[in-house]
Parts: sequence; structure tokens; C-alpha cells
Amino acid sequence: MYKKLKNYLVFFSIICLVVSCNDESVTKTDSISQSQHPKLILTAQGVTAIRAQLGNIPIFDKTLETIKAEIDAEIEAGIDVPVPKDYSGGYTHVKHKRNWFVLQKAGLLYQILEDEKYAKYVKDMLMQYEELYKTLPLHPRTRSYARGKLFWQCLNDSNWLVYVSQAYDCIYNYLSDEERNKLENNLFKPFADHISIDSPQFYQRVHNHSTWGNAAVGMIGLVMDDQELIDRALYGIKDLKLDTKEKDDDGGFLNKDGKAGFLANIEEPFSPDGYYNEGPYYQRYAMYPFLIFAEGLHNVRPELKIFEYKDGVLLKSINALLNLSDADGDFFPLNDGQKGMSYYTSALVTAVDISYHFGTQDPGLLSIAKEQDRVLLDDSGLAVALGIKNGKAEPFNKKSINLSDGPNGEQGGVAILRHEDIELVFKYAAQGSSHGHYDKLSYSLYEKGEEILQDYGLSRFVNIEQKGGGNYLKENKTWAKQTIAHNTVTQNETSHFNGKYEIGSQHHSVLNYFSSENKNIQVASAKESNAYPGTEMLRTMAIIKDEDFEKPYMLDIMKVTSNKVNKYDFPYYFLGQVIQTNFDYKTPKTLTTLGDKNGYQHLFVEGTAKAFSDNSKLSWLNKGKFYTLTTLTNTNDELLFTRIGANDPEFNLRREAALMLRRKNAKNTLFVSAIEAHGSYSPITESAVNSNSSLKELKVVLDTETYTAIQITNLNGNAKLFITVNTEASKEAKHNLKINHKNYEWSGSYYFK
Repeated sequence: MYKKLKNYLVFFSIICLVVSCNDESVTKTDSISQSQHPKLILTAQGVTAIRAQLGNIPIFDKTLETIKAEIDAEIEAGIDVPVPKDYSGGYTHVKHKRNWFVLQKAGLLYQILEDEKYAKYVKDMLMQYEELYKTLPLHPRTRSYARGKLFWQCLNDSNWLVYVSQAYDCIYNYLSDEERNKLENNLFKPFADHISIDSPQFYQRVHNHSTWGNAAVGMIGLVMDDQELIDRALYGIKDLKLDTKEKDDDGGFLNKDGKAGFLANIEEPFSPDGYYNEGPYYQRYAMYPFLIFAEGLHNVRPELKIFEYKDGVLLKSINALLNLSDADGDFFPLNDGQKGMSYYTSALVTAVDISYHFGTQDPGLLSIAKEQDRVLLDDSGLAVALGIKNGKAEPFNKKSINLSDGPNGEQGGVAILRHEDIELVFKYAAQGSSHGHYDKLSYSLYEKGEEILQDYGLSRFVNIEQKGGGNYLKENKTWAKQTIAHNTVTQNETSHFNGKYEIGSQHHSVLNYFSSENKNIQVASAKESNAYPGTEMLRTMAIIKDEDFEKPYMLDIMKVTSNKVNKYDFPYYFLGQVIQTNFDYKTPKTLTTLGDKNGYQHLFVEGTAKAFSDNSKLSWLNKGKFYTLTTLTNTNDELLFTRIGANDPEFNLRREAALMLRRKNAKNTLFVSAIEAHGSYSPITESAVNSNSSLKELKVVLDTETYTAIQITNLNGNAKLFITVNTEASKEAKHNLKINHKNYEWSGSYYFK
């Protein structure tokens, strides 16, 4: 009788879950029993709901089958837990990295499929790690500021524990008390102690490295119900006795002011808008530990209300990160960023699923999940799978957006202007921690996911052992971080803040105004006063849709005010083949470098010219599309064709070109440019369409402290006037200005007509 009643109650509970799941997802509970497993990411309640839905949720079922085939092949191949010896990309590094993924996935399969072979596989591998770990000294590779034991750096040890804690949670009840005690006392607790107490220079920081460490310690603490580890994860190491700041080789510092732990790593790097100060590449990397630990805290310690912390910034940050990607989903390479990293990466599958499940259930996220074509095998993945199945997906609409930087949103920011297929990324942010570049008021320009003017990104071949062990190359400091590597002004061949992190980290640019209400005229304007002592730069960038032009074009106004005479270099890093110029240039027989330091040593000079007109033009072709740069010049300006790659004997740098405008003996000056996207070329039909610029002339008609006015005339003689307000540029301000005996009146930050 009791057995029948028990079976009936279990059956009834499953039916209730199925009914609720068919409408939305797994009901989010307020608490989970501390003795119940799994409870961390995949929950016991979620397991019941998933099993009830299997075969009825296509994207989840497909993901499950793919992972099952993958792990079955791993089980067939056998377990390998090698003695660590390699840097990133080497065999032992790659194998231990592979193992952490395999362990996590095998644990999920055990719970969902109820097949003990997966639990046994996880147990057997963990026991081999227990046997190995207690014998390990520090990793033999000594490059890192914080060496791990399984890996050359504590960062990767932390990666391992974040994933393996999930596997341990999934097989927790499969293990005996003796087996759990053995793993916890000989593997997990010593592992957590090493990456935290033994490595404070790694752990006690505000940095993406430390976020991984905090999450690793906290997640294994949640599984084991170890309050000391949970507190250490949330708040940092207590009673840390250190007297001085200790710099690491990553450019960061060990915090001595109490700012450490997971909560500090949410509080400090994120702006209220969800922008992460290291940039989207590292935000993508950090989002996994941020969100997976947050999900664990939500499930096991709901009283912390972690998804509400700092006004819900973790969930806001996912929307910000998705908006920091181009039309193809590739993240803009702000600061240190590898091109090609996109929201198709596994970390963004996690971000999208968790955001949908724990956020507002934005239907736009479902469309991205459909593009990703996989979901997490847990409660949030089930929610997404049900949302897609029930036809709730809508397009994720990327709009023009201004994202503030700094913990209080008062340290500059990043503006993205979008219209039709054109995207402009304007960076006026703070330094960006140790991964920041010296590139105040820089920008990059895209058309439909293809770079028109590029940001170089980082100098690193990630996880390719032959290239510096897969780590950062020296050229990252000598080239990629330097100002001349970016589309902004370099003064006297010296990088912003003299290329010093200690100086740059104290300053940030300031927003003048941002306007995106009129989709046909979108403008961002910002000021930088500290990059060079005595010099102020004000840059105003606009995307303008004008019926006189085929596509939206970019207008760029850089106003430089200085207390002394300087030499200014203003590069345009274009991609593609030169088609035409309106100036004559000479090409040298022997290549020389542009300079000997601050990035100039990496630039060959391939062509030189003297500007001879008020407008200098360059047209180029890239991937079947034409582009034309028109820039204001005077007869004293030099035009230089440069190419990256000098003083690079190991070919670590990409051989890419730029046109550089050099202006000598100038004090206060104005750089004005326009870039048009126009026409197309088909190699199949061998036909060129609209291959010529539609812009006849750019002209400065007024430049004062308060206003700058640019006249834009097309080939048909139609002239438009763009006036930007340099001071007091609020949207409410009223302006009355006379130019060439004509009055202009308007309200707001700019005028265009």
C-alpha cells in the first residue's frame, strides 16, 4: 500500500511539472535542500522535468544526442590523467582541459539518462585525479605570476574546478561517504586552498582571473556545503596580512583595500549598463564563471538574491555583451580581443540560456539560441528549449546604444551607432584594467559584419603552443596596445599616457553627448583631456543617412587643442586593395620603418606623398565592396602608406595597411574625414557598380570653442551642413548661430540640414 502511494505521489509530481513546463519552464524554487543533489546548476527538480520532456523538445534532444555520442567515444577511448608539464596548447594542458569538459558532461548524462556508466566514469577519473593531485608540486612551467598544479597558471586550475564541481554534484549521491571524504579531503579542499590561500596574488583581485578563482572555490563549497569556502568565494580571504602592492606580469595588482571576492568582482568591473571594463572579449570569458556561480548561488542560497545584486547587473551585462557584437555575432575587439570570438562560443550559450531563464524571458534571446543550435543540459536549457518549441522566438534587435564604463557609470564608455548595415564602434572608456589599450577616442567601422576600418585586437595565438606557448606575445605590448595601432591621434610619436598603465588607469574620457533618437543622424561625441599633458581632444562621430548617398556614411571630426606645437599622426587602418587616390605618391625601393619605438618600429613606410588639395581621397575594394575616405588636408600635410610587420622576425603580426595623415608644427588643429560605403564588384560577372565616391567636398565653415560646422557637398552640388556643439551640448539647450551671414537656430546637441 505504501509503495503504491509513493509511486502515485511521484507520478503526480511529474505530471504537475510537465504541465508547468509546457507553459514556461521549470518552476524556480525559493530554496533547495542542502542534502539534495544535484542542486548546483542542474537541480533535482530540473532533472525530473527534463526526463518528462525528453523526445518532445527538439533543440534539447539534439544537444543531448550530440553530447552523448561525444562522451560515449571518450569512455571507449579510456581515461588519461597525465602528469602536467606543458604550456597552453601542449598535450598535458589540452588533455586536462578536455577532461574538465568531459567530466561535467558525463555527470549531466548520468542524471538525465540514469545510466550508471557515466557516474562510474566520472568517479574513476576523479579518483585518478585524487591520486595524482596529492603528489603534485607547483607546475614546472614558471612563466605565470601564479602557478597552478594541474596547469601552468592558477587560472586554468580554477577553470577545471568550476566544471568539475558540477560533475561532482551530479554523482554526489552515487558515491559512498568514504569516497566523498577521500575526494574532498585529498582533492577538492586542497585544490580550493591552493588557488586562494596559497595564491593571493591571483585570488585577491578584481580581475577576470580572480572571478574564475572565486567561482571555483564557491561552487565546490556549495556542493560540499562548506560555509568557509562559500564565504571565501564571496568576500575574499579574511585577515590577509600584506604590506605593499605587488605587481603581476599581467599588469594588475594584488588588492590590499578589501576589494576582493565574487561580489567585489561584480561591483567594480561592471557599469550600471552592464559594460565590463576589460572589454567584450574578456567579458565573454568571465561571463561563464559569473553566471554559473550565480546560478548555483540562486539555487542553493536564494536568500542572497544574487541576480538582484547591483540592480541586476549580471543579467543586464548579457544584453550589453550581445550588443557589443557585429552583424555576424563576432565581438568587437576592444582592448585585448581576439577577432572571430562570437556569441556562438559555449560561454554565450550559457549566458543566453541563463539570461532567458532567470531574466525577463526576452523572446529575442530565443532567436540567438536557435542560431547557436544548442542549449545547456540543465534547467535553463530546458526553459529555452520549451520557449523555442512553443514558437516564442523573435529577432534580437541590435540598436544604437551608449554603454557607460566604471562601477558608477562615470568613467566614459563605448558608443555603438547603427543604421542599415553600417556599425560604428566609438571607444571613450576608461583604461580597461590590465587588458586595456592606449587608444583614447578610437573607433572601428563595419558593414554587415565586415571591417571597413579595423581595430587590430590582440597579438596572441591563443592555445597555439608553437607561438609563445599560446600566450601573449611581446608584440602585444610593443604594437597592439600602442596608440599608433589604433584609429586615433598620436602626438609626437608617443602613446597616450606615455604607454604607462599606472597613469592611464587613473583617467578616462568624458562623454560630450550621444544622440540616436533620429535613426538617420546618429552622433556620439566625447572629450579626452589627460592622454597628453596640455592637450585636449574632442571627437565627434556621426552616421548619416542622406538621400544624396547610396548608403549611410560616417563623418568624423577630431578637434585638437594644445598649449604647444606638436606633430600629429592620424592613421586609417583600412582592409583591402587600393583602387584610387587623388594624390600622387612615391613608393620607395627599400623599406624603412616609421620610427623606433611606441609601435612605430613595427610600421614599414610603403608610400609617401604631399597633400596638394583641401580634400585628399583614397578608395579601396574589400570583399566585393567599395569604400572611399575623404579627409581635409593642407599643403603642409604628409600622406603615408604604411604596413604592419617591421621588426617582426617571427611573423607574429598581420601584414595590414594604413593611410596615415601626418601634420607637423601644429598647435590647435582639426581633422575632418568622411568614409563612404558604396557600390559592389562581382568577379563572376566582372562588373563594377557605383565604384566612385559621391562626395565632392568637405569644408570647414566654422570652428570655435563652442561650435564646429562642416559643409558636405555631393557630386551634384547639393550641400548639407553639420554643426556639432563642443560645449554645453545638452539635448535641451537652444542655439542661435550666424555663419556666412545666415542664421541657424536649433535645440539640441547638433544641427544637420
